[in-house]
Amino acid sequence: MGKGDKSSKRGKIANKSYGVRRRRKIKKRPSVEEKISTKNKA
Repeated sequence: MGKGDKSSKRGKIANKSYGVRRRRKIKKRPSVEEKISTKNKA
């Protein structure tokens, strides 16, 4: 297990990939209602 191991976190970082071991931070996207209300106010 190490940089060559595709299933380990270190291997995912070395391979520049994501998966179960290396989660991504999910960006919260504004909902449709929020987009509409901001357009009307401006």
